[in-house]
Amino acid sequence: MDTVMFLNVLSVIILISSHFSYPSPDSSLKEGSTLSVREVLVSPTEVFSAGFFPVGDNAYCFSVWFSKPSCSISSDCTIVWMANRDFPVNGKRSKLWLQETGNLVLTDGGDTDKSIAWSTNTVSLSFTTELILYDTGNLVLHQLDGVVLWESFNSPTDTLLPLQRFTKDMWLVSSRTRTNNSSGFYKLFFNNDNLLRLLYDGPEVTSIYWPFPWLVNWATDRYPYNSSRIAFLDTLGKFISSDKFSFLSIDYGVRLQRRLTLDFDGNLRLYSRRENSTTWMVSWVALSHPCQIHGTCGPNSKCSYDPVSGRKCSCLPGYQQKNSADWSYGCKPKFNISCDNPTGFKNQTRFIRFPHMEFYGYDYGVYPGYTFKMCKELCLSLCECKGFQYRYVGDGLWNLFSAMNNIKPTVIPTLCYPKLSLLNGYRSPSYDGMFYLKVPKTSMSSDEDDVAGEFGLNCSGEPTIKLDRRYTKGNQNEKLELLLWFAIVSGAIEIIGIIFVWCFLNSFHHHGSNEATQGYQHVAINGFKKFTYYELKRATANFKVEIGRGAGGIVYKGTLSDNRVAAIKRLILADDQGEAEFLAEISSIGKLNHKNLIEMWGYCAEKKHRLLVYKYMKHGSLSENLSSKALDWDQRFQIALGTARGLAYLHEECLEWVLHCDVKPQNILLDSNYQPKVSDFGLSKLLNRGDKNNSIFSRIRGTRGYIAPEWVLNLPITSKVDVYSYGIVVLEMVTGKSPAMGASGTSRVEDEQSGLVAWVMEKKNGGESWIEEVIDPKMEGEYNRSEVELLVTLALECVEEDKDARPTMSKVVEILVDRPQHYL
Repeated sequence: MDTVMFLNVLSVIILISSHFSYPSPDSSLKEGSTLSVREVLVSPTEVFSAGFFPVGDNAYCFSVWFSKPSCSISSDCTIVWMANRDFPVNGKRSKLWLQETGNLVLTDGGDTDKSIAWSTNTVSLSFTTELILYDTGNLVLHQLDGVVLWESFNSPTDTLLPLQRFTKDMWLVSSRTRTNNSSGFYKLFFNNDNLLRLLYDGPEVTSIYWPFPWLVNWATDRYPYNSSRIAFLDTLGKFISSDKFSFLSIDYGVRLQRRLTLDFDGNLRLYSRRENSTTWMVSWVALSHPCQIHGTCGPNSKCSYDPVSGRKCSCLPGYQQKNSADWSYGCKPKFNISCDNPTGFKNQTRFIRFPHMEFYGYDYGVYPGYTFKMCKELCLSLCECKGFQYRYVGDGLWNLFSAMNNIKPTVIPTLCYPKLSLLNGYRSPSYDGMFYLKVPKTSMSSDEDDVAGEFGLNCSGEPTIKLDRRYTKGNQNEKLELLLWFAIVSGAIEIIGIIFVWCFLNSFHHHGSNEATQGYQHVAINGFKKFTYYELKRATANFKVEIGRGAGGIVYKGTLSDNRVAAIKRLILADDQGEAEFLAEISSIGKLNHKNLIEMWGYCAEKKHRLLVYKYMKHGSLSENLSSKALDWDQRFQIALGTARGLAYLHEECLEWVLHCDVKPQNILLDSNYQPKVSDFGLSKLLNRGDKNNSIFSRIRGTRGYIAPEWVLNLPITSKVDVYSYGIVVLEMVTGKSPAMGASGTSRVEDEQSGLVAWVMEKKNGGESWIEEVIDPKMEGEYNRSEVELLVTLALECVEEDKDARPTMSKVVEILVDRPQHYL
């Protein structure tokens, strides 16, 4: 009995191992030959393999995958191409057959007539043909005279490899789910306007979502007047397209394994990996906010993003989920509003307000200049109206919109969008619009988001595909059974020996390796290029041009080897920081991605040198611009709003909780369009890593004049310290005065900022002309009184001594973008 059980266990082991212990690997298939399910083609340097990949129970697709480093074909291999992703074949007698006619055919051995599951439909009657797998990952069928009949690079699946051209006749099509490799709903392609775009092609709805479809071509920085329609990814991490769209990976310049993949969730990502690593790192992504991808949650639902649990879908109040297993079906209403009586119809409905919520498309129309009441009445008069979007637009966007649509500039700058369908709904603190959902008055839903129905996306538990055909087993004689048992025993002995050697070598490798060096390699892949000290010394002409300095270090202007202009900060560390600690912080900063945060390109950690490489900001810091007449009132207001958005992202939206701890005008940089970029974020964490509680702050962080009372009073440190500093910065932008003006001269921190705060509060409570008294004289009367009052009131709330009385940064953003209510 024990012998039978032992043999059964060995049989399971050998059957599983048969998926990665293929006999006689070769890089080519000769004319007239076949490749069985247990055989593979391997590229010359063994970087790629091609063969039958299991996608379900006895279901296989002929595929190409990365095989270096080695992987278990049953689980962790990275597939880059599939021939028959939507028609898997039987694993018993299916073959890949290169016919004498030059046609490459995949036959499904499960059917008696060996039906063709896939074919190249090529013909070569004059020359001998051969199928070769190259080290680029390209599977090529060519004649011996060199003529290429077919290649996998010309029919990509969901992945583009370096040196692979992407043309107007090609599509990248996502997989259906994380574990279902069949064709999904998302596509990358060249549209008829010659622009590279991402498309959601669902069962009922089709819509483009990248670049943002509401942008005209020139606003996307794309060039539609080209006829070539071709894109290309090089081996160093640069992508370039004929529509002038291009990007550099964060680890650009390093030779790594790379792949550009349209993932099952609809996002286009560039991955990179060192050849001896098993982990892929994202080095570029098309959309930083996952909820901006269309079709994520289906109709009548909303998508929200949480840094901890990720992307979530939930039904709108008054709606319920259609299919609990698949959010793409969306939600259906639980109510029925009758349109037979127009007067009664209006009386039986009400609206629920959702700040920062957008539903893209399916508008009844666009109505500029409508007041809120007019927009509401319009939706009430339309039975088919499901709700309406109401948005205030800034002066710059409004002037552009007015010019394009011949609207009188005197009209109030608002846009009204009644919605006939509720699709592509998502919530983000950075979106400045409001949505009003129409529901029956009898509905019990509150005016807040209905969080009771929220569910996380289940992206890992989908069942694998099974062929809906049954295959009968052939008769086996006793000799074949004896040979099988012999193979089982031999294979088991071989596997045990391999495992023993592998464990020994792996243990030796880890014992002798340097942990800090491994850390450097991990971070270089995880997001940034690792520069040498010599590279940065040469880029800055031996640190010649200084453009800023502070307690944390000195910033120099430099030009990198690829001609990008950079700001290179040379850190001044108070003590000897550990290399692993430094690199872990760099890795966390690599996850930050927001238009109002400074863009980091790389770092240097060589001996005692610690340098950070940022994108250079043309107009320098806010501090420099406040001391001149460079900023008008509208620019100051937009800087206040943009800075708030950047801080709200750090506090609530990014993948890891981050406190800035040093918000001040010197750390708010301005790009060529005077858009704010919060810099030096997370530097306090970079200097002292630990648990996210008060214990990590062993000393006061920040700059005198901007420090919250909690630091001095030894109270728990939360995100409200950044809110306080932000309030001081806003007061400084409004008044043009230093936060320490009128200070008593003592060393107490609270006295230093009380000067500006107390002065503004005194003026505000002193009479009707207080705005003229506090406004920066450099404005010379050119400002908006309502906006000045709003900013000052908000800033004073931010600098409340009690941290619980201060608003969150997302609330600050909401208040600033809701300012049209002051004009209605």
